[in-house]
Amino acid sequence: MDEGLPPFIRDSRWFMYPFFWYWFKGKNLSLYLDFKKIAWGLTEDEFNRVYRELDCRATDRPTDLNEKCIERMLSHLDSSASNLLDVGCGRGHWLTMVRKKRNDLQLTGCDVFEEETIKQDFTFKQGSIYQLPFADHSFDIVTCHHTIEHLPELEKALSELKRVARKQLIIVTPRQRYFYYTLDLHLHFFPEKEYLQEVTGLPGADCVDCDGDWCLIAALKTI
Repeated sequence: MDEGLPPFIRDSRWFMYPFFWYWFKGKNLSLYLDFKKIAWGLTEDEFNRVYRELDCRATDRPTDLNEKCIERMLSHLDSSASNLLDVGCGRGHWLTMVRKKRNDLQLTGCDVFEEETIKQDFTFKQGSIYQLPFADHSFDIVTCHHTIEHLPELEKALSELKRVARKQLIIVTPRQRYFYYTLDLHLHFFPEKEYLQEVTGLPGADCVDCDGDWCLIAALKTI
């Protein structure tokens, strides 16, 4: 739809309203329709409450990751790593996949919410991506999926991800062009991989399109 319709139709309120009504199950439509305007004025607590109370078609599925991304990440995990942190881990789907592939890794999940259904075969720590509750370079591998595109303070979040990573940082985010009316509440858009590499400060990172998502894998040099 994004590519096949003229922008004046695709990004019009009247055209997108039925899609929002379906996606958000008829709830809080004014908030979600104008989220790109409202989000920047919210406190962190208010912003988190929007997501805590979010009930949409996306929350009914176990993960936003597609199979191609999962396969690529699993095959490129640093072989010398001893531990891994997943920031924005949700219900722990990705960590469950890692456990099946790399039983040698100590796994930690971190999220602003502590999900009741979260898998307990790894360590969980509640915390904000803007102030991760870990020491510098605590984890050989840090992963973060379908998270950075939502964040008002993007630079601060990226700085924290790099601060706690020691050997490898993996970020997955949609390859998406900007529209005001998007069902995913995204605030940032990365249509080109070069822009993502620049924003993350990882210009040499491997970045591949995996079925509509950028899978960025960066080898880090730490002191």
